[in-house]
Amino acid sequence: MNYRHLGGSGLRVSEVSLGSWLTYGGATENNAARLCIEKAYDLGINFFDTANVYAKGKSEEVVGSSLAAYPRSSYVLATKVYFPMGDGPNDRGLSRKHIFEQCEASLRRLNTDYIDLYQCHRYDPETPLAETLTALDDLKRQGKILYAGVSEWSAEQIIAAATYSREAGLRPLVSNQPKYNLLARAIEAEVIPASEREGLGQVVWSPLAQGVLTGKYKPGAPPPPDSRAVDPAQNFFITRDNLLNDEILAKVQRLAPIAEGLGMTMSQLALAWCLRQPNVSSVIIGASRPPQVEDNAAASGKTIPADALAAIEEALA
Repeated sequence: MNYRHLGGSGLRVSEVSLGSWLTYGGATENNAARLCIEKAYDLGINFFDTANVYAKGKSEEVVGSSLAAYPRSSYVLATKVYFPMGDGPNDRGLSRKHIFEQCEASLRRLNTDYIDLYQCHRYDPETPLAETLTALDDLKRQGKILYAGVSEWSAEQIIAAATYSREAGLRPLVSNQPKYNLLARAIEAEVIPASEREGLGQVVWSPLAQGVLTGKYKPGAPPPPDSRAVDPAQNFFITRDNLLNDEILAKVQRLAPIAEGLGMTMSQLALAWCLRQPNVSSVIIGASRPPQVEDNAAASGKTIPADALAAIEEALA
């Protein structure tokens, strides 16, 4: 496993990280989740990502209990705050009150004294940016979080946060967590350039496009019976984004000979493609079985030569 700095910080995270969205605490049985986390740790994955809203806190509980067997200093634990965690008017967003209360709740569920990376799960237009950034900085001063990041923030929002933090003497944000894969490249135009200037690294989610880039979904054929696409607990985003239409699936199948020629699986090709970006600190995978973790982790350190990158562009044109 190779490691990269998280943005401009001194923190080193594994190029491939393990997430728990739509899986742990919900669709995946707890013991299966534990086995995936154990396999990831054994393979050198040191970065584990979750969020308070995933399965309404149960995901944090599963991740925390599974990692309890390892020295706390040996892994990087990330979670998030923003989405509703109750029905009250202050049970959501990025106010100082909600951030502080949810940080304490996450610490309890994760059974830890501190969170390595605490992320704003979305931008909150109803809370002053200064209030959010100051609350995060105060948590750092208290030692409850070590670093702060954001998720799905625009380039304009990232620049505004970096500018305020710099002028107010606050510790800077170190990461952004956007969707990024061969089929979704919006961050390349503005978010990555802005992040590079401001010292944020990308921790990308859905690098396999909900499993579509693994090649297991074939045009004109029903989804495999054990796949995410047939699981109502996990297939919302596949359906919403129309990822299983035959035009997309046909393009993905054209990547198969490219991957084979490089001695990679389709998953490894898709992950290595994301990691070709120096600003990408880590790609977050989701897994319900240890062999998936093993296959994905092997993407670390793999490079795609220029001619293969050109062939990928042609295949997806």
